[in-house]
Amino acid sequence: MSDYDVRMVVLSTDDLEESIRFYTETLGMTLKFRDGGHYAAIDGGSITIALATAVDHPMPGQVVVGIKTADVDAAAETIEANGGALLKGPYDDAHERRAVVYDNKGNGLVFYTPLAR
Repeated sequence: MSDYDVRMVVLSTDDLEESIRFYTETLGMTLKFRDGGHYAAIDGGSITIALATAVDHPMPGQVVVGIKTADVDAAAETIEANGGALLKGPYDDAHERRAVVYDNKGNGLVFYTPLAR
């Protein structure tokens, strides 16, 4: 069994309010939470749809897959050792330890683990 758990898809938006309205009103999904005017999480069932402006998006303009793991540092090392590339990290932000990487074909991934509270 893998330590990697795909938990979210991060989408870019230049208008958070409009994007929230689209997913909640047009598609009937539930807003889980929002963080100011730059980030919102939509309940997409088994996957969270993260809406992020350039301020909070790890790779603005790209779709990024968020993968939860117990060891962000090891995940980043594995990516680099196998043809991927590290864009940022591993580092701690306000809520989690994360690494922003490209896979071996240039697709964006964010590995993360929540910080202990």
